[in-house]
Amino acid sequence: MAENKIQNTFVANASNIILCVALRAEKKILEFIITLCLYVGICSTLILGNVSSVHANAKYASFVMEELSGRVLYARNADKLLYPASLTKVMTLYLLFEELQSKNLTLTSKISISSLAASRSPSKLYLKPGERISVEDAILALVTKSANDVATAVSEKLSGSEREFAKRMTRKAKALGMSRTTFKNASGLPNRAQKSTARDIAKLGIAIRKDFPEYYHYFSNKSFRYKGQAYKNHNRLLSAFDGTDGIKTGYIGASGFNLLASAERNGVRLVGVVFGGKTSKSRDLHMINLLTNQFKRVKPIRVASMPIATPLPRPDTPPMQTNLAAGDTIIAKPKIIIRSLPSLPIERPAERYISANDSWSIQVGSFSRKISAHKAAINARRSATSILAMIPAEVSLVMRGELPLWRVRFDGLDEVSARAACLELYQSGNACFALPETIASANSL
Repeated sequence: MAENKIQNTFVANASNIILCVALRAEKKILEFIITLCLYVGICSTLILGNVSSVHANAKYASFVMEELSGRVLYARNADKLLYPASLTKVMTLYLLFEELQSKNLTLTSKISISSLAASRSPSKLYLKPGERISVEDAILALVTKSANDVATAVSEKLSGSEREFAKRMTRKAKALGMSRTTFKNASGLPNRAQKSTARDIAKLGIAIRKDFPEYYHYFSNKSFRYKGQAYKNHNRLLSAFDGTDGIKTGYIGASGFNLLASAERNGVRLVGVVFGGKTSKSRDLHMINLLTNQFKRVKPIRVASMPIATPLPRPDTPPMQTNLAAGDTIIAKPKIIIRSLPSLPIERPAERYISANDSWSIQVGSFSRKISAHKAAINARRSATSILAMIPAEVSLVMRGELPLWRVRFDGLDEVSARAACLELYQSGNACFALPETIASANSL
């Protein structure tokens, strides 16, 4: 009895100490604390209470996915409809990034604060009606301070009213495959009809990073200064968990403490979602525990190294003249010769015969927005320029179920060149797969 009492007292005190100190500690100290926690077996007490209380929590859900493969590594109540709270603002930012990418706005464009926006409850910047804020400051205010007044102002700027903007948010959610999500406002403030799931929020976190790589960096800002006042980012994992580069926290009474996090280690990127934390600290520790465990399970992607393919002139191509006049250009399509090329996985259906003379295609992705597809094509050509520099990209609209997607392919390659291009893309961190055109034309992947 005495030993049990001493153990219980130790666990309780350790819980309080770790919860208060862990998220303020340096990364190495935090990792030591978590390791010690796991070793002595008290993590069930530290993280959202004990295991039984986690699963008894009606607000709780969690989800971890490997971004590149789309493999679900961990899921609890992943499709349960819950309140997203300020995770809603990730969709608000997605639509704001769309306007920037489409050149309808610039980072210096001004957003006016209406009386409705100024009346929103905290968290907010306490902007007054008639004030104006730049788009870039609005982005930082949403990411760090999670400012509700700014969220409403953005919605009014983009759609005229928050109600219309919420409809646009829901339509975009469906287009991104967030089939169970409904938005009613731009901020995440309480609304009984505003619901989402852990799985859907993970999809949103992946989409905003992939579709807007030029703006995603804002989610890594640890602080934001506006009118002489500094605001710290609520996402403490940016400092507490190595590899974290975003993305957003959320809280209302009906939701508990929510978190969408993205972290990359050794070429592996995990996206995690936690709904329903009892406190912000216990939620963060729970996320750290989930990601730590899954990083242990997933092996880093390793691609066999090889010399970069060297474009050589065709035997019948005359040597390039050196006495060119100013402004003259000679363009010749190179023939690629590669030796000792390691095999790459390709799709070879058993029922379809593949000729050695077949032309091959490579596919580098499918995107919800045409502009994102064009950017992916440009990036692929730059990453595998020795092979793709002279080959036009085919950007075509395909349907995946009811979801329209813009697919990016490069056609007219031979098998060796297709494999080599994919290898170069893999080595630069891009997705790619190769397949014969006879199969590619029969599939809308």
